[in-house]
Amino acid sequence: MTGRRDMNAHEYARQLLVGSFSDALAAADPLHIMPRHLPDSLLPAGRTLVAGAGKAAAAMGLAVENHWPKNAALDGIVLTRYGHGLPLEKITVVEAGHPLPDEQGESAARTLLAEVKKLGPDDLLLCLLSGGGSSLLSLPVAGISLSQLRVVTRELLGCGATIQEINTVRKHLSAVQGGRLAASCRAPILALIISDVTGDDPTHIASGPCAPDPTTYLDALAIIEGYEIHPAGAIMDTLVAGARGQLKETPKPGDAVFNRVENRVIATAHVSLLAAAEYFHTQDIPAVILGDSVTGEAREVAKVYAALVKEVRQYGHPWKPPVALISGGETTVTLRAEEPNGQGERGADWNGHGGRNTEFLLSLGIELDGAEGVYALACDTDGIDGTENNAGAIITPDSLRRAKEGGAHASAFLATNNTYTFFQQLDDLIVTGPTRTNVNDYRAILVL
Repeated sequence: MTGRRDMNAHEYARQLLVGSFSDALAAADPLHIMPRHLPDSLLPAGRTLVAGAGKAAAAMGLAVENHWPKNAALDGIVLTRYGHGLPLEKITVVEAGHPLPDEQGESAARTLLAEVKKLGPDDLLLCLLSGGGSSLLSLPVAGISLSQLRVVTRELLGCGATIQEINTVRKHLSAVQGGRLAASCRAPILALIISDVTGDDPTHIASGPCAPDPTTYLDALAIIEGYEIHPAGAIMDTLVAGARGQLKETPKPGDAVFNRVENRVIATAHVSLLAAAEYFHTQDIPAVILGDSVTGEAREVAKVYAALVKEVRQYGHPWKPPVALISGGETTVTLRAEEPNGQGERGADWNGHGGRNTEFLLSLGIELDGAEGVYALACDTDGIDGTENNAGAIITPDSLRRAKEGGAHASAFLATNNTYTFFQQLDDLIVTGPTRTNVNDYRAILVL
């Protein structure tokens, strides 16, 4: 990397931040990490069926094909987000809807379930699971339509519910999630999993199609009621019937079906944070990992981080600059439907375009108010922040000033969840395209 003396502070900071993100992504690249986890001498006597779902599914499938013995039988289906597919030879790739399920995903999930049910004890089900699988592998239980599932999913995504809460509901409305795919299979199962959730529990990754489900219909019903969501009658009927014991629960921990199942997490946010920290160290910047499981409202989390940054800048405590503060996890965004205080400011777009990473950054920038020498990047490792085309963005000490000079007021953009447009106007978005992996959010605050 070019030394700091050869560039201005903005360029130097940007290269450091983008470089650290690149190394974090490399640590979760399926093509690098998958081979050592694949069976070799222990191949089944019969068929190996690949069943994949998630934003990393196509890349995981490619890694399988690249390292699978040429004379060994292999076929299957992997579902991934539109634009995230890759050309595979033996495994069928289906692109489907995310974050809302669609007919493509439903049809492929139905076909996949039928193939899983054909497997016997001499076969192997190789599951490739990653973030996004909950939406992609969408096959509603009997009596619930896909359109009804889409509506309740949209409401859950917009109400501020955690991914664990959302998946609790999904598992009880799905014919394949919450351990139900494993329960439909008579073959041994190896599930290789790239974690995009805090805690890295397989039950929450892609809603755990091969993992025991500790949650209940009653839990799902409480979430729906707690967030005052009003789903279609068929969904409420299903949850209420399940809570009354009139429907069979999802398979629970200790169920014998899991005696033939191995859920193996092969990539996590923590490993990616370690890689980023090592990158900063090679650039003579001390790095501190603040945690890989940060949750909460993105704008509120940013306020806590801003307070920490102020302590570092003013008092050199608990770390002296220069220092990189890095973290992972999954924050949430609660959408604001109305104009705050009944009035707007110039530059606000009340339709709201953005994601949790740009929301975090803009809130951080407002709290820091142009603090000298502080730069930050926040990106989703799947390359998509919310539903936009960016992974995230970068904020600099002069971001708010530049925006104001252009007639845009940061507070108005934050109030309306329109953070994508704010950073777009500053040309400070980070656009990677599909990364074909997903270990959740990556945040780095650089205090120079």
